[in-house]
Amino acid sequence: METRKGGALISSPLGNKKNTPRLNCSRELTLLSRRLPAFSSGASGRERATPPGRSGRRQPLPLSGDGLLPSPWRRAASANREPLPLTSPPTRGSKMAASGVLEKLTCPVVLLLLCHGVSSFYVPGVAPINFHQKDPVEIKAVKLTSSRTQLPYEYYSLPFCHPQTVTYKAENLGEVLRGDRIVNTPFQVFMNVEKKCEVLCESPSKPVTLTKEASKLIAERIQEEYYVHLIADNLPVATRLEFYSNREEEEKNKEKDIQFEHGYRLGFMDSRKFYLHNHLSFILYYHREDVEENQEPTYRVVRFEVVPQSIKLADLKADEKGACVLPEAANSAPQEIDPTKENKLLFTYSVHWEESDIKWASRWDTYLTMSDVQIHWFSIINSVVVVFFLSGILSMIIIRTLRKDIANYNKEDDIEDTMEESGWKLVHGDVFRPPQYPMILSSLLGSGIQLFCMILIVIFVAMLGMLSPSSRGALMTTACFLFMFMGVFGGFSAGRLYRTLKGHRWKKGAFCTATLYPGVVFGICFILNCFIWGKHSSGAVPFPTMVALLCMWFGISLPLVYLGYYFGFRKQPYDNPVRTNQIPRQIPEQRWYMNRFVGILMAGILPFGAMFIELFFIFSAIWENQFYYLFGFLFLVFIILVVSCSQISIVMVYFQLCAEDYRWWWRTFLVSGGSAFYVLIYAVFYFVNKLDIVEFIPSLLYFGYTALMVLSFWLLTGTIGFYAAYMFVRKIYAAVKID
Repeated sequence: METRKGGALISSPLGNKKNTPRLNCSRELTLLSRRLPAFSSGASGRERATPPGRSGRRQPLPLSGDGLLPSPWRRAASANREPLPLTSPPTRGSKMAASGVLEKLTCPVVLLLLCHGVSSFYVPGVAPINFHQKDPVEIKAVKLTSSRTQLPYEYYSLPFCHPQTVTYKAENLGEVLRGDRIVNTPFQVFMNVEKKCEVLCESPSKPVTLTKEASKLIAERIQEEYYVHLIADNLPVATRLEFYSNREEEEKNKEKDIQFEHGYRLGFMDSRKFYLHNHLSFILYYHREDVEENQEPTYRVVRFEVVPQSIKLADLKADEKGACVLPEAANSAPQEIDPTKENKLLFTYSVHWEESDIKWASRWDTYLTMSDVQIHWFSIINSVVVVFFLSGILSMIIIRTLRKDIANYNKEDDIEDTMEESGWKLVHGDVFRPPQYPMILSSLLGSGIQLFCMILIVIFVAMLGMLSPSSRGALMTTACFLFMFMGVFGGFSAGRLYRTLKGHRWKKGAFCTATLYPGVVFGICFILNCFIWGKHSSGAVPFPTMVALLCMWFGISLPLVYLGYYFGFRKQPYDNPVRTNQIPRQIPEQRWYMNRFVGILMAGILPFGAMFIELFFIFSAIWENQFYYLFGFLFLVFIILVVSCSQISIVMVYFQLCAEDYRWWWRTFLVSGGSAFYVLIYAVFYFVNKLDIVEFIPSLLYFGYTALMVLSFWLLTGTIGFYAAYMFVRKIYAAVKID
């Protein structure tokens, strides 16, 4: 079976009997590849077999300098390595390239092509590992998660079987903040070696005895619907779900719908009784690599499934060697966990291997094809049409009105009539009057510039496939470090704006910029972290990590903000086209629709409407442990958000100045971030309708982190709108003659 993702046909993991058709690329596509290296660097289904004459034993795939799979135009150092063939099926972009039209394309079309095939050049991993027959395949545990509690726990927080030596993997910053605690397990799995049934720990004559406290804890975790997450060769385990969709009765025997959910359920409840999944049937799929005849065959793991079962101790027949026989499904009873007493049980597992045609580069399709891509395209098209249609209308109205205003204001023979009219020119002597609290305003705008640069780079890099879900924690780690290093740009913009607003205490302004927004974020996270500590969850940030974050804040971000603020404050301030009067002009009484809160409601609708579909998928990825990878769509949504925020901000400041209200500095910043108010309302709606959270601490975590998201989104959109309005105001007042 083939699925369509982002306009490109991609081989689906469910249809492993078909090979992906190959494409003979033309010279024009290679020319485009030279201009956009990431465009053809890692599509689904493209990979390199082990080079002839080399041992295939666990050799990593040779990578290019940027960490991507080798591209067709890059030559390997040794002579026996051939260029990587493109194996993606013909897309619209490749047909255009073949006809020689690509050389005439403009930059926006190339960008759309890049976003159009975003899921085609996604790089699913760092480097593949080749296994030989009977090589050990290590099964590791990641964590336990539940969408009901939002509190992850490490694997051995429950009384599972321990290996002889428990070894935790060294983790990056993002993994620690996500609550991952990757640890080894006692499962013994070997490449292409079947295991019917084997007892995991203890001997069959001495089953595992769960104490009353352990039984109660397991029952609580089952009631809270916890999932167990394991990985094999960095591939997460998934549970296959088969069901019939709404079809006619005669069609039900023809086809089933198949979906996969991450991890496996710890257990289930029936009639207020708790049952534990104590038997795991692992189903691993491998792809046989092409090697020379005299070489030992090599394999790569391409899918990892599990079928959890609950089998009562009395129904398991096992010998002293640890081998066991599973009972027939009709005759077996589930393993009940009684939380009021001790329970005895056996942990068992079986291993089954199947050969698959799925290539290593396509093995993540199982997890990344869970959501329908069409809804993203409909959302993007709808947002583009609505936003640009409204933007065009608003721009045309404003431009026509402005031309008329400027033409009237510049008539030398009608100066007296002009002075009697009402309009935005009448406040020219006050429009650039510095607002109240200029230091706080410039500091918030500096933090907004930091956020804007960080988000733009993260989304763009992720769109190129460099921050894939297989690189655990890479997205969050990159975001944290980028925010620290973007402090120099935030400080520069804040310093220059502060000097423009007639500020003098630049050192205090730099300290405010470096500590105001990060201090609020750190304070809220620290308070929430205390509650998570109290629950003994792995989601709690360890104290050494917290110290490391503080060192990054005061050792990297703070000096860079001071550096940028120093140069920004020394630079020539923004050149305002008109002088400011010494005596402020009296502001007439404003109508009700010019109220600040009404402006926030009006200005927030358009940007929120452009991105609320993606907001649903982002919320699902955060709160329901789903993978989010459609960064090409997210990049388009981000561009639409920037355009819509700028347009709305210009319109609102124009109406305000026409009403002879020159206090636009703070108002523009607040009104432009009005979509954050709708994000808050949507978060409340999502909490009530989509999540099943009833306890206090999970609710506190949800609304605490939501408050941080809303604050950050307000800073981002407010900064975008402020600078758009500032450029607009300077432009219109520079176009009129001021006596």
